[in-house]
Amino acid sequence: MSTIAKQNYRGRYHFSPEKNWMNDPNGLVYFAGEYHLFYQYYPHGTTHGPMHWGHAVSEDLVHWEELDIALFPDENGTIFSGSAVVDWGNTTGFFEEEPGLVAIFTHHLEAEGKPPVQTQSIAYSKDKGRTWTKYAGNPVLRHERFVDFRDPKVFWHEGTRRWVMIIACGQTVCLYHSPDLKTWTFASEFGSGIGFHEAVWECPDLFRLAVDGDASRQKWVMLVSVGDHPAYAEGSRTQYFTGEFDGVTFTPDEDSRAVRWLDYGRDNYAGVSWSDIPAEDGRRLLIGWMSNWKYAQLTPAEEFRGAMTVPRELALESRNGATVLTQRPARELARVRRPVLSLANVAAGEAEAALRSLRLDSCELVAEAAPGASFAFKVRTGAGQETVVGVNAASGEVYVDRTKSGQHEFHEQFRGVHAAKLHSAGEKLELRIFVDRASVEVFANDGEAVITDLIFPGPEATGLSLAAETDLALKSLTIYELAP
Repeated sequence: MSTIAKQNYRGRYHFSPEKNWMNDPNGLVYFAGEYHLFYQYYPHGTTHGPMHWGHAVSEDLVHWEELDIALFPDENGTIFSGSAVVDWGNTTGFFEEEPGLVAIFTHHLEAEGKPPVQTQSIAYSKDKGRTWTKYAGNPVLRHERFVDFRDPKVFWHEGTRRWVMIIACGQTVCLYHSPDLKTWTFASEFGSGIGFHEAVWECPDLFRLAVDGDASRQKWVMLVSVGDHPAYAEGSRTQYFTGEFDGVTFTPDEDSRAVRWLDYGRDNYAGVSWSDIPAEDGRRLLIGWMSNWKYAQLTPAEEFRGAMTVPRELALESRNGATVLTQRPARELARVRRPVLSLANVAAGEAEAALRSLRLDSCELVAEAAPGASFAFKVRTGAGQETVVGVNAASGEVYVDRTKSGQHEFHEQFRGVHAAKLHSAGEKLELRIFVDRASVEVFANDGEAVITDLIFPGPEATGLSLAAETDLALKSLTIYELAP
């Protein structure tokens, strides 16, 4: 167990391991007052290696305590991605008196001269996730049809009173069900002829959300991450579908016929949601790996490599006749705000003068303007470096320009401008920009459009500025330092 020290490019309010390599979030579950974050972890270097499950816990989604490694490779293989649940009803028979945690994960086994074999296994914990016992009957699910058969996400389906697993199967996802997490029955397959198929599908999730907060109108949301392909500059990213699920089959709606991305930046991958969030809370919370397989193993690193996005609250909302998935930063982040600047009904010139007096390497910037305005904030500026976050009224887009954001030589496609359409006009245009030592996360119009990008500026690049038309007036501009 260790207290995480801050290092170069370690975010002030983003989780990263104290040492070595990290990628996908795994086993997200809430239990006994703690948010558990397991993750793909290689404890012997800063590039991808034989996978373990690292482990951290938090009581507030902001302050994280890194614990001992939870799952180690064994005779069945290394420990790839998966999920965790609370077995409240002791369906497994592992827990005699109190409920406990069950992890469902992929065993990845390699043998010389043979293709890798991926099977699904389980482990259980009776001490709030501190120690784990692998089930003697592992693996609990095999398949001969798919080469890629991994990343099980499991949840309890109340309508059929059984566990459901969604799992990535190369270019589709498969659904299984089980009474006890040990014996699994195939239910259905989804993905043929719909969605983006130019790379392997990974890390799916499936959950239900109310539309516009109306409990009588609900839809199911399916997340599917898509790996890197050399032909596409975007690299790895995550798509989503909406529709209906009856415990056996997922049926997409018409909105899902178009490819829709969870995030329009380059660095939000393999995101999945927490299970067992208490009903009185009621949120669907997600976190993603803040990197991209196109360059993940090449980014600047000292003792560690890899970080998570900020936790996000997901919602389904009606926007311009379509049902879209929105993301907002978890409300817990507001508890560690430290006010730095607050302006109302301010002209662009006055706002620019106030910004130029500030020096921050991490902050939250919230700006409101009238619809149709074009403006851009420059963050982490200095020594010829800048990251630009702006709105282009002509194209109707929010964008991040990281062409001058600092180190970029590690990959020829790292530099670029990443944009997302703004579809709903409303009475105001709002940007929430989370800046940290190695990242920017932009939430526009209450989370309708989201862009997450890594940046690697020098330590001297701590300035801020505003570029706008002279007649622009911001309805408000607020800046907070985030100090966990």
